Amino acid sequence: MERVPTVAGTTNLVDILDRVLDKGLVIAGDVRISLANVELLTIRIRLLVCSVDKAEEIGLNWWKYDPHLTIPAPAARSTLPQATRTVTRRRPARAAGRRRA
Repeated sequence: MERVPTVAGTTNLVDILDRVLDKGLVIAGDVRISLANVELLTIRIRLLVCSVDKAEEIGLNWWKYDPHLTIPAPAARSTLPQATRTVTRRRPARAAGRRRA
């Protein structure tokens, strides 16, 4: 009879997630589709999963400077050039009794 090795103890999902976020996890791969030695499609996959603290520790902090993820300070809004400001104009009120033709 053959013995199957077993691992003593239990690990739950929270422990695994905590370990991955603390240490980091990198997944990298390439997918290439070719036909008759002609490359039709190349997909490069690079994925890093870690906590924000770990990302800052290794020098990744792009989310701090992404304009889609940051909210400008109220003082910075007034210093924008006129061309970049959003202008809201109100329509003049119509005189009572006037109908549109």
